[in-house]
Amino acid sequence: MQLEIVSPEKTLLTADVKSVIVPGTDGSFQMLDNHAPIVSTLISGTIKISGEFENSESLPDSFSVVNSNELHLSVSSGVVEMKENKVIILTD
Repeated sequence: MQLEIVSPEKTLLTADVKSVIVPGTDGSFQMLDNHAPIVSTLISGTIKISGEFENSESLPDSFSVVNSNELHLSVSSGVVEMKENKVIILTD
């Protein structure tokens, strides 16, 4: 599935990923390939992204590289939308 993470200043990440776990207002939840459409607000926490990130050196400093298959991004708030196999996250 396609993931796009956007801040007010710029697009932080655009990538094909396997899963995304976000800190939703009613609890954390995971989105996988072909997940049902959803829109949720985000609270303070960590976005966990699974995929293949071989060129992780080019990522913004706000990302923590766990390994070549997992990235973390700390957020204080935001909105996530999953539709037609594309996840868009708007965050601070």
